[in-house]
Amino acid sequence: MGYKGLVMDIDGTLYNSAKRITETTRRAVFRAREAGKVIAIASGRPIRGIADVSRRLQLAEKGGYIMGWNSGKILNAQTGEVISETTLPEGIVSEIAALAREYDVPVVAHTAGLLLSETPEDEIIQLEARLNYMTVDKISSLEDYAEQPLYKCILTGGGEKLEALEKIAAQRFEGRLSVYRSEPYFLEILPPGIDKARGVDVLARHLGLTREDFIACGDGFNDLSMIQSAGLGVAMANAQSIVRQNADYVTESCDDDGLVSVIEKFLI
Repeated sequence: MGYKGLVMDIDGTLYNSAKRITETTRRAVFRAREAGKVIAIASGRPIRGIADVSRRLQLAEKGGYIMGWNSGKILNAQTGEVISETTLPEGIVSEIAALAREYDVPVVAHTAGLLLSETPEDEIIQLEARLNYMTVDKISSLEDYAEQPLYKCILTGGGEKLEALEKIAAQRFEGRLSVYRSEPYFLEILPPGIDKARGVDVLARHLGLTREDFIACGDGFNDLSMIQSAGLGVAMANAQSIVRQNADYVTESCDDDGLVSVIEKFLI
């Protein structure tokens, strides 16, 4: 007990299955902040894709932190201060594009405010754009953007294919990039060392705290690292099985306001 902060994933955690934050969950988060707890959002989404959550939780007005791109960019939502920012190593996108062609999977790249893809018509890429309120520019070759600051690339496809490709990509880019799935149909490729556990560490140091001071809540593959490393790792009942297996505590599902009981039991 004595936790000082709460780090929350969005989809399947703060958001219910209808992609909404219920008023019950919103009020519970407000109570935690009023009790002096640090509130932070950690998501694979870009900063723009977190804007609606930030507005609903009044992070700019009342305080809170945002970790976008799985901690590729961390900022103070109230002051706008950028605490940390990391983009893909220059030139590496050419190797990512080659991998996508080799295994015949679509790929989309994230800039600060735009998505880039050779196959913008791909259904899953269109889903990524809608979820994050972004447009997709059709490009002739991803290699042409090898020197542009990019936060991450996502390979899309069926779950079994991406599960196999995750192992191949992790081996090919070992030590040079971070590779993991955020959803069964999203294989994310990010700068080395970028994951949500790292985000909790960076934020904790910035605030003069440690990761053990935080509760981390999530449901997806990319939440696993912070759930394993935080002071209390919480999985939603709707989480991937491996996430539930590695959590310290499993709460109710996102459709049953699972965050509320975590806040009431462990924070206030």
